[in-house]
Amino acid sequence: MSKIIKNFIPYQGEHCETTALGNLLQYSGIHLSEPMLFGLGQGLGFIYWDSKGMDFPFIGGRVKPDELTANLAERLGLTVRTQETSSINKAWLNVKSCIEREIPVGLKLDSYYLDYFKNKVHFAGHYAVLYGMDGEYAYMADTHQQGGRVKTRLTSLAAARNAKGPMSSRNRSFTLESVDALPPLIPAIREALQMNAYAYLNPPIRNIGNKGIIKMSSEILKWPSRCNHFAHDLCLIALLMERAGTGGALFRNLYKDFLKECADLLGDATIEQACRLFTVVSPMWVSVSASIERAGKTGDSKELERASKLLLEIADIERRAMELLL
Repeated sequence: MSKIIKNFIPYQGEHCETTALGNLLQYSGIHLSEPMLFGLGQGLGFIYWDSKGMDFPFIGGRVKPDELTANLAERLGLTVRTQETSSINKAWLNVKSCIEREIPVGLKLDSYYLDYFKNKVHFAGHYAVLYGMDGEYAYMADTHQQGGRVKTRLTSLAAARNAKGPMSSRNRSFTLESVDALPPLIPAIREALQMNAYAYLNPPIRNIGNKGIIKMSSEILKWPSRCNHFAHDLCLIALLMERAGTGGALFRNLYKDFLKECADLLGDATIEQACRLFTVVSPMWVSVSASIERAGKTGDSKELERASKLLLEIADIERRAMELLL
């Protein structure tokens, strides 16, 4: 079978889940900026995750996978049809039937197996959109960083979809039902701002949200004895924080741009104030990842001490910003 959806134009985005949603919405005739999608999806968060089975700690700056999609659907009244299966054959039939009907399909994948990914790191929480196939290749839309319009072998795609491990799903695919019109945006924005702020300030456990940043500030000092391959691990942590589809500054650039868009749209001085605080904090996150990278390259533990102090300042500024939005 060979089928390519006509008139499919890839959405230009930096972060995989918002880019996938942007692709599905754009094909339905709905055009929203990526910061707006991220903000309406209550995407900003923080997690410091470490366990004995991990080579190095995972640091994330957003809500957990699939949650952003669910939040955005709720805010905008979208109907997202999701399918999961443990059968590789059924998983393939699920997406094939959509492409035959000219419906692009969102996929959740382990990026390690995709042919076009140059940095081979297992990450099973990656999203892309399938818009065509032939006898050998799947034709996909991914982030700007990964090339936008890309292709991978069908065998590679099957492995990426069926991967196991943290953040993985059982061959998860999702489509968007046709959208007639969006609800009024301003009430949706206000609700998203408040709910994101509440979740960030009231995490269920200490390694998430604002408390998680404070936890990282103390845990980072233990890294010299924690990481098995110190130079490699720290440089990889810094890379993932800054450039692995985060939009820069661990998603803070995306959220800052969302707040700017909201402030312009609503003319709200409180949102403008929160935006100014995130404008201050974004380059501080860049400094944290830069210090981690330098520590990895030089072995200088003072770089981790600098990062630790910066994280406490960041936690304080972000807390004040989120209290304003709450």
